[in-house]
Amino acid sequence: MWIRSTMAYRASFVMTTVGNFAATSLDFVAILLMFSRVEALGGYALPEIAFLYGLSSVAFGLADLAIGSMDRLGRRVRDGTLDTLLVRPAPVLAQVAADRFGLRRLGRVTQGALVLGYALATVDIDWTPLKVLLMPVMLLSGAVIFCAVFVGGAAFQFVAQDASEVQNAFTYGGTTLLQYPPTVFGKELVRGVTFVLPLAFVNWLPASYVLGRPYPLDLPTWVAFTPPLVAVGCCALAGMAWRAGLKSYRSTGS
Repeated sequence: MWIRSTMAYRASFVMTTVGNFAATSLDFVAILLMFSRVEALGGYALPEIAFLYGLSSVAFGLADLAIGSMDRLGRRVRDGTLDTLLVRPAPVLAQVAADRFGLRRLGRVTQGALVLGYALATVDIDWTPLKVLLMPVMLLSGAVIFCAVFVGGAAFQFVAQDASEVQNAFTYGGTTLLQYPPTVFGKELVRGVTFVLPLAFVNWLPASYVLGRPYPLDLPTWVAFTPPLVAVGCCALAGMAWRAGLKSYRSTGS
């Protein structure tokens, strides 16, 4: 329904998609401005950072496209309109995710894919069949991890009701964090996004294997191949949090 509504005004759709593309491009423009003054950032050259940027942006863009509307849940909890979703013969999670589905978000995915294409064309990688196979695994697992973060943040809104910005700090903020190499951050932060909120499995750890870089925190080599397992674990925890939040929902009382 939302796709048909969007395509009814195709000029508007094109303009909003291009606008989304341009707005997200500013992040990479900022990186290019940094490299106009330095040759490396945290020991990483521009093509390597473009590789991290592209992986993070595409993974997050896919998650944002599929389930980015979850940040509106707090508004529905406050005004009681979540009640209308509870009486429909469809999963509430699917309905919230599809609410006001924004096809314009393809602009972010496209921009990230272009940067990733540039990185793959310029970065020096000793390709092996295992590294080639790891590329789609990284993107899909990263998208699922971000989806789990979206759902977990939405579950928190059942309690906080007005916590969309807290959720955005871990979703939009998380993808911005991953666009830079782990070597520019303190070890405590790197530990946090590895063992607490495992965003490092989106690109830092598997990308370190592909690029032949030392792993953050001196982790063993095999952790580069664990993003699918981490994604499954994140989804399980997010699902538990969602069910607990939905069970605690008591409407507005009016």
